[in-house]
Amino acid sequence: MNGYSTLIIFLTVSELALLLLVVLFFSRLRRSEELLSKLQKNQDALLKKLDFNARLEQELVGSFQRRQTELAILDQKLEERSTQLEKLVRKAEEISRSPEFLRQIIVNGTRRGQSPQTLAKATGLSLDEVQLILAQKG
Repeated sequence: MNGYSTLIIFLTVSELALLLLVVLFFSRLRRSEELLSKLQKNQDALLKKLDFNARLEQELVGSFQRRQTELAILDQKLEERSTQLEKLVRKAEEISRSPEFLRQIIVNGTRRGQSPQTLAKATGLSLDEVQLILAQKG
């Protein structure tokens, strides 16, 4: 073998090595492209999920605000109703303690056959007061 043959063998082996390196490079490039494509798909899916979650959160916040407003209105109405009921209770207590109402209770109770002691307990008056009212009736 002379120098020329050695040179050709060396160049052939070098070309094969370079060809092998090019094939390896392209296979790695293809895998990198596939990985990059997969990452982009995952990123798109993640962005869609984030967008969906953001919209869902906005709906929840809006719903919560509406509920808070409704609760505030209901609380205000409840307070108004409570005030009205307290006024009615005070008025009923005033009426139930009025002399005319007590006289009516005693007269009606006597007609139904209740004793003066029972009427005194029911009205909160003394037995003497009940007997006085009954005496004035007649």
